Amino acid sequence: MNSHSIMAVPSVFAAFDTDGDGKVSASELRRCMEATLGDGVSEEEVVAVLATVDADGDGLLNQGEFSRLVTGAEEEYDADVKRRCLREAFGMYASSSTEDTITPASLRRTLSRLGSHELGVEECRAMICRFDLDGDGKLSFDEFRVMMMA
Repeated sequence: MNSHSIMAVPSVFAAFDTDGDGKVSASELRRCMEATLGDGVSEEEVVAVLATVDADGDGLLNQGEFSRLVTGAEEEYDADVKRRCLREAFGMYASSSTEDTITPASLRRTLSRLGSHELGVEECRAMICRFDLDGDGKLSFDEFRVMMMA
């Protein structure tokens, strides 16, 4: 969570705490979720969300608990964005649109298209070998993700 988001939490909390009692109830959370998401949000969904961060078990969110809820949602969003970006990058290297792996030949072809100096298939095989966890000579998306996070 960046510093701008952290500074915004108190004002967002105040907007959700419509009765000003310093706590966000399930009904306040539901009203704001519906206004934000534009869809009907069930009572069960709200209670489940509230329960995930209600540390003191009072059925209400204080500002600290609310902050954990907001931080967790932002981190989930960031992780989803990263995964989609990695998936898109993986697709550039995949051997075909139907096969979900990177082969030495597909790696060589993509690197050539991107203007990298010409690598032989054996050099590409050696690059893949470093992250080929299952030893099949190809990179799956999960292996590619490990490589990109290294």
